[in-house]
Amino acid sequence: MAVTTQVPDLVTPTWDYAPAPEARTLATIEASYDLFIGGDFVAPIDGRRFTTVDPSTGEPLAEVAEAGAADVDKAVRAARRAFIRWSKLPGAERGKYLFRIARLLQERSRELAVLESIDNGKPIRETRDVDLPLVAAHFFHHAGWADKLAWAGYGPDPQPLGVAGQIIPWNFPLLMLAWKIAPALACGNTVVLKPAETTPLTALAFADICRQAELPAGVVNIVTGAGETGRALVEHPGVDKVAFTGSTEVGRSIQRALAGTGKRLTLELGGKAANVIFDDAPVDQAIEGIVNGIFFNQGHVCCAGSRLLVQESVHDAVVARLKRRLRTLRLGDPLDKNTDIGAINSAEQLDRITALVDAGQAEGAVMWQPECRLPERGWWHAPTVFTGVAQSHRIAREEIFGPVVSVLTFRTPSEAVAKANNTPYGLSAGVWTEKGSRILWMAQRLRAGVVWANTFNRFDPASPFGGYKESGFGREGGRHGLAAYLRTGADA
Repeated sequence: MAVTTQVPDLVTPTWDYAPAPEARTLATIEASYDLFIGGDFVAPIDGRRFTTVDPSTGEPLAEVAEAGAADVDKAVRAARRAFIRWSKLPGAERGKYLFRIARLLQERSRELAVLESIDNGKPIRETRDVDLPLVAAHFFHHAGWADKLAWAGYGPDPQPLGVAGQIIPWNFPLLMLAWKIAPALACGNTVVLKPAETTPLTALAFADICRQAELPAGVVNIVTGAGETGRALVEHPGVDKVAFTGSTEVGRSIQRALAGTGKRLTLELGGKAANVIFDDAPVDQAIEGIVNGIFFNQGHVCCAGSRLLVQESVHDAVVARLKRRLRTLRLGDPLDKNTDIGAINSAEQLDRITALVDAGQAEGAVMWQPECRLPERGWWHAPTVFTGVAQSHRIAREEIFGPVVSVLTFRTPSEAVAKANNTPYGLSAGVWTEKGSRILWMAQRLRAGVVWANTFNRFDPASPFGGYKESGFGREGGRHGLAAYLRTGADA
């Protein structure tokens, strides 16, 4: 007689984590901040200010100056005056300043990581281990380019453009600052930068680093404010080049405003990246890639893998393992070193995420969330998985910019490519398979600026980043990113 042995279900072990908060006192937050123009902090001409808040609690952090058109004009004029001297410095001398800034960023990295987490809401583990090392790396990398521009492939004597007006978003405040300021300075340009109104504090701390590095006055200027401040910067006749990272809608308006002006423009806009999982993918590794692709920084990532394309034969297994993994994520205090998912950056962004999640359910997709106790204060959203998603659903077409992933299926590589490319965006994609030939085949056909193979959200200052279609144009990082800040050939 056969004997049947009952095998008990595997139980995922759980561990309790004691609180491990980083000290808020590492970062000094002033009661009020001015604009940084011409090497000094100056009050706004009309005296207007706004309040920045801690998204994890909703509590006010500081009053920040709101730059008007007259303040922007003052900053652009300061940058124009500084350009005369800065552009004529030998590249090796400009490089010394960038090296000095990079070292100061490293010295103050713990302070800046805490400040970024408080102002943005992202976990300290990310600001400490990802953001700040990359910020310093971008300045080190571009410091090395400063005296080698003649060998960058843009002709023997490339010239700087002039004054660069730069507008950055709230999801990676200090990192986006580095992506823009480092190449601009290395190429001999001067800068007027506007940080996002919800996350200005690390940009203002960077202004202090510029003074500490003894950067010549006016080479970097920081003007804080909201949309009107950005519009004044974009439309100022003294700006030679505009660099913008943000929403596709605002990018379109900037492009319309600059049409016919002769100003250079680069745009890094929204995304709806496809993360493609084939049946031969290393599943455990892919699960970590999926989690990193969409739940890193609460999904506040333009290249987030928000569309998960899974080969039909492994769909159930992948979704089951993904759900099991999400049950282990820890949501809570951004300054706790155990936290995996922090706060949503603002009430407005939480409202948008919630509206799209509601639309997904209304259109018939199946929503799943792990058991998750959300803090009573601040703005929070649980990690969310949608299955049964059709390509016509809003959650498969629109950028959610939150911790929400939509799962779709495919049967063949050709179908995977068709579904991955069926979007107005084209910023990034991921491919998970053990076959190198399939990776190359997919990469040649995916309309995305970056294609990651068996990884996701991997960045390096030596590698260019940028998109196609409604994800913008131009590249940041690497040799390719220098072109956005140089006059070459007949234009020089």
